Amino acid sequence: MRGRAVRTVVGAVAGLVAAVPIGLLLGTGLPWFAVYSLVVGAVLGAARRQDTAVSLAGGVLVGVLGWLLFSLTAAPLLHGDAPTWSAVAAASAYPALVADLLHGAVTALLITLLPTRARVHGEAAPPKRVVIVGGGFGGVAAAKRFERLALRGAPIDVTLVSDSNFLLFTPMLAEAASGAVEASHISAPVRSAVAHTRFRHGRVESVDTAGRTVHIGSESLRYDHLVLAAGSVPHAFGLPGVREHAWTMKNLADAVRLRNHVLALLERADVEPDAERRRRLLTFVVAGAGFAGTEVVAELFDLVHTVSRYYPGVGPDESRFVLVHPGDRILPELPAELGEYARERLTARGIECVLGVRVVEAEADRVLLSDGEPIATRTFVWTAGNRPSPLVDLLPRPSGDVGPLVTDAALRVTGLDGVWAVGDCAHVPDPANAGKPCPPTAQHALRQGRTVADNIAAAVAGREPAEFRFRTLGVLVALGHRTAAADIRGRLFSGFAAWLLWRAVYLAKLPGIEKRIRVFLDWTLDLAFPRDIVVTSTPAPDKVDAR
Repeated sequence: MRGRAVRTVVGAVAGLVAAVPIGLLLGTGLPWFAVYSLVVGAVLGAARRQDTAVSLAGGVLVGVLGWLLFSLTAAPLLHGDAPTWSAVAAASAYPALVADLLHGAVTALLITLLPTRARVHGEAAPPKRVVIVGGGFGGVAAAKRFERLALRGAPIDVTLVSDSNFLLFTPMLAEAASGAVEASHISAPVRSAVAHTRFRHGRVESVDTAGRTVHIGSESLRYDHLVLAAGSVPHAFGLPGVREHAWTMKNLADAVRLRNHVLALLERADVEPDAERRRRLLTFVVAGAGFAGTEVVAELFDLVHTVSRYYPGVGPDESRFVLVHPGDRILPELPAELGEYARERLTARGIECVLGVRVVEAEADRVLLSDGEPIATRTFVWTAGNRPSPLVDLLPRPSGDVGPLVTDAALRVTGLDGVWAVGDCAHVPDPANAGKPCPPTAQHALRQGRTVADNIAAAVAGREPAEFRFRTLGVLVALGHRTAAADIRGRLFSGFAAWLLWRAVYLAKLPGIEKRIRVFLDWTLDLAFPRDIVVTSTPAPDKVDAR
């Protein structure tokens, strides 16, 4: 017998052993109590926890439930009476309650002392070492599921490694860049999110897949199973000047720097006497009209126009916002009608949507488009391309593969034993979509993290891992000025109703009640007061003062 079956038998034996002294001491009907004890012991054994305090609490809880089910419900039925669950009935069954509570606690204690499967076959096997690289949605979701599996008795020892010590809620990153919410309110410390997981704050420098070792500075972590959830980084496709002069929007620092940069430009434009230079300072170009680029340009528009009252030297019509996209419509992830709605809303507010062209070069004070048009600007935001984390390049790849780590349907990396991958750094086939890769969304990364934890636990227990299957729940995009667009399983929403839906969904998804309250208060204050114009750090001089 294996696993749960062994634990169930051990639990039944413990329940029977505990029943004998308690039954004799309290004078319970021993035959019936023995049957009851076998059932309770089997339940506690199947749900065995490694933590003694948790096991004792579970035993007491099962004792209370057993008293309600047997003494107050089953016993009257066996005597031909209807159960009343009254105070009188409870008082008459009080001795049985004491017996059930003692039995549950003693049985749980014995289960933690009696041999489990590992001890039955000899020396207790050491727990399998699992290292998770990446503190994003996928990595934290995997760690949380491992914590639950460990409580159920899974023999695993988990370490999470991340170069940031917080989980960033990226769907609200554009709002942090515009000052609609405080940047710190859309992030949660990893240590509190997975309090029972060992955490290492650092950057992985190399991975030895042959020796199953992860190197972090001077520290080396051995692993039996490695989960790569390293995410993605901006990719400029080798375009001249993009890496040097573009702002990116991938992390909290990017959002804070961009906000400070825009406010510094407004300060400079307010006193700039030259009209041409002022126009350059007040022109904002965003490349890429996916979710990130569309939300960024909409939020920058809201930021500039909300705080413009503080800058009398800046005219209401002087600022210019340009969204550049090589496709024939913005938001290609949405149905065509929602993409057209979004374009119309942005255009009506004064945001230029330049379609069918792309940025081919960037300089300190301008960007050049593929149609030959230069746009003079001091703010160029790049959201038009991402690539997997450079960490994946450190792994040996069959046939010199590049790009995302190719996995099978169970999230195992092809050609690398003991290595699993989830999220943006992985090419996970979607069985429901002819094996095409799953989209790089937070909702997929979350569920891939949970699935990879379940699959590793299954592999440790000698079971076959399951395929990852998930159907997208929906997509939402904020368009600024209390409008949005949403596609929820084929049902389309737009305008104010979609904006309310966007906020409700993402508020509910924020990690932790504290962060939800803080963001809700930020949103409430944003309805009544203009956004803060405090520049919390000084941008690089060449980003503001170059002519």
